[in-house]
Amino acid sequence: MTTVAAAIDEVHAEFEAAGLSYGHGTDNAWDEAVVLVLTLAGLPDDTASLERELKPGTLENIRQISRARIEQRQPLAYLLGICHFMGLDFEVVPGVVVPRSPIGYLLHEGLAPWLPAKISRVIDLCSGSGCLGILAAMIFADADVVLVELDDNAANLARRNVERHGLGERVQVVQADVTDLPDLGRFDLVIANPPYVDAADMQALPAEFRAEPELGLAGGEDGLAVVRGIFRQLPLLMNEEGLFVGEVGNSAAALMRTWPGLPFVWPELPHGGEGVFVLEGRALGSHTAPDFS
Repeated sequence: MTTVAAAIDEVHAEFEAAGLSYGHGTDNAWDEAVVLVLTLAGLPDDTASLERELKPGTLENIRQISRARIEQRQPLAYLLGICHFMGLDFEVVPGVVVPRSPIGYLLHEGLAPWLPAKISRVIDLCSGSGCLGILAAMIFADADVVLVELDDNAANLARRNVERHGLGERVQVVQADVTDLPDLGRFDLVIANPPYVDAADMQALPAEFRAEPELGLAGGEDGLAVVRGIFRQLPLLMNEEGLFVGEVGNSAAALMRTWPGLPFVWPELPHGGEGVFVLEGRALGSHTAPDFS
């Protein structure tokens, strides 16, 4: 019989030799091997699991998924149908961006030290799988949350993830274009992880990232095509005492060039999280705030 530890070693060696690219919840071959084996074995990530023996059927399934990961160069989450993000499990399907936003770290820490006086309404723009909005609903247990997503596949997935976490009474999925929103009222917390990869970076993406939908990644020539549309909505979307938390990745420099007068704050995040900013609502209502039209 093969133990969990031996299976992890086997998969790790194969992934290392294959020269895979990472970045969908793990950043190296070892961590990805651990996720694959433990997920399919249905075991927790602890020392006791390592000596457990795998059933032959489970071992064969692990080897099949390992081969598919190498041959197809897809994110592992697509092959498993599930993703672990910030301590929660989310259903994942091809055609929807895999949960991995470093905004999750800020939410997990309660948005300290920028936490507004109250958070009773939250909106998650470009919600994809719904992971950030659902995480916010778990952390701010008294808040109502709106997830906004344009794509049919992603919106339906977000609804399933809302039900998966038993949040149907407080979390609503609205299918809409974030650059032309219906009247949804004002919010204390606005979260946005929009498509922000600029044209040059889109051309250089590894195969694993090209397996994700272009609609969820591509942000136009400078990466800000969708971001500009979101900023136009902000003055009517966010309470004056509210908070906007956004992600723009490598397009951060373009964002600051576009709106040099805005007091963006760029928190230091663990595990290489970059391109996440915080903006207070009062900055949008000041006389020096730029014109978003």
